[in-house]
Amino acid sequence: MRMFILATRTLRKISVGSLAFILICSVSVIHPSSAAGGRTPVYAKNGMVSSASMLASEVGAKTLQAGGNAVDAAVATAFALAVTWPSAGNIGGGGFLVYHGDDGTATTFDFREKAPMAATERMYLGLDGTVANNSNHFGPLAVGVPGTVSGLFLAHQRLGSMAWSDLVQPAVELARNGIPINFSLKTGFERSASRLRQYPSSARKFFKADGSFYNLNDIWSQPDLAHTLELIRDHGADGFYRGENAERLADFMAEIGGLITESDLAAYKAKERAPIRGEYRGHDIVSMPPPSSGGVGIVQMLNILEGFDLATMGHNSADYLHVLTESMRRAYSDRAQHLGDPDFNESMPLDRLLDKGYANGLRASIDMTQKSESSPEFFAQVYESEETTHFSVVDKDGNMVSLTYTLEFGYGSAITVAGGGYLLNNELGDFNAVPGVTNLRGQIGTAPNLVAAEKRPLSSMTPTIVARDGKPLFAVGSPGGKTIINTTMQVILNVIDHGFNIAEAIEAGRIHHQWLPDVTSVESNAFSADTLMSYQNRGHQIRERSSQGAAMGVYYDRDQGLFLGAADSRRGDGGAVGY
Repeated sequence: MRMFILATRTLRKISVGSLAFILICSVSVIHPSSAAGGRTPVYAKNGMVSSASMLASEVGAKTLQAGGNAVDAAVATAFALAVTWPSAGNIGGGGFLVYHGDDGTATTFDFREKAPMAATERMYLGLDGTVANNSNHFGPLAVGVPGTVSGLFLAHQRLGSMAWSDLVQPAVELARNGIPINFSLKTGFERSASRLRQYPSSARKFFKADGSFYNLNDIWSQPDLAHTLELIRDHGADGFYRGENAERLADFMAEIGGLITESDLAAYKAKERAPIRGEYRGHDIVSMPPPSSGGVGIVQMLNILEGFDLATMGHNSADYLHVLTESMRRAYSDRAQHLGDPDFNESMPLDRLLDKGYANGLRASIDMTQKSESSPEFFAQVYESEETTHFSVVDKDGNMVSLTYTLEFGYGSAITVAGGGYLLNNELGDFNAVPGVTNLRGQIGTAPNLVAAEKRPLSSMTPTIVARDGKPLFAVGSPGGKTIINTTMQVILNVIDHGFNIAEAIEAGRIHHQWLPDVTSVESNAFSADTLMSYQNRGHQIRERSSQGAAMGVYYDRDQGLFLGAADSRRGDGGAVGY
């Protein structure tokens, strides 16, 4: 009802058609259970969606109410987020989906972006051998072939139950009729104005006709995006990768100096991959395989931590933070050395990295009285933007989806396809740009993640589902660049080791360490001064930050027959919605 009240306050500014649609979306389920973030979960009897946008969560919940399953709701939510959460929701980026059915079936869908066919290993280097003008992060050369539409379509073909067109239509209407400008949209457009105004097509999309900023409660419509979504609605993945949109995107790329061609688009295919699996204290961990590093990293760290009595240590005690840090240090070192696109790296030692015996050796190397040293020559980490988005879904039958996707930076490349209305990613910055050069400044040049034509860059996105006795228990994930793996792991520990409910687990304070630089980031005001002093006395260097990640989770309490949802309060416009 909160959204209904907000909508009615803007009646004077809304056309009749827009008003009708906003009212429908605002009360998109009958007597919904919904809330923004907090330490108390949302409860529902028939299913739950938790995302960074309340409007998108409501679209997903309405899909569940209409008889859709978890994959149907995920598809509808993802397309809605492309309209309501433009900093990361997208059709011009890519990501990963993890599915776990109540029947024990589990699978994943990889729709990570690809380098265009014209990409080369040294494409970003100037004559001096260094990256020229930050071209791997900014400008048209940073844009990878988008994967989102292909991934959602493949997941729907495999596991969806509703008509595809019915799942895309809510996003079409949101884009065409418009949505009210809220605080996050307003401040996001203003913060990114200098980047967005570099491209006339982006300036037209994100600012008023006279170039001024939108005000709160203004109605923001996106007709070009609505048309592109209509092509996708009517023609499936071909509506994006072939025909009108493919020609428009390829022509636009040629005009601004990008590499993506119609051939690149026609050749792109999302992939279904077997999940990464682990076991932690009687729970099954089901997560994303490479080119995500998240599943491998999270299972490896849990294997190390399983040998410690974390519950007795106490949540976020100095001992607890120490063993978390040391586990993170070891996993992120292995990440940098070994992981990349599996289609280009057939010899990745996944069995060893996931082996509990290997973890035993890593655990034995941890000294409880002092930190380990991160060797300066081995291995630093490529920068990943923290502007990503995650959502989790559970349907009435207990099937779950955990989905993370992104444009990389907030608003991606800041390049909107002229006439297409959607932002393009800058994901190729996740490749190692300078072959063979790894240093303390954070540059990394190891071979598994070097640029190559049609290769997918390594990612930290970690959509994960935890199951028990073969049935999904909870789904979680987060944005946050390199911090994603550690955020997701800490939520899992909070539930399993510390007995937190899903909302408490998501709201609790978090830390992050990624091998190099050898610094632990800690959330401000989340840890006592005594705890941090004891932690630092072991040699750890800390850096405070305002917040880390924004986890979105759903939990199935089978004993009570209830679905619990939680949207991280670190994202003020998020919401968990069930019915």
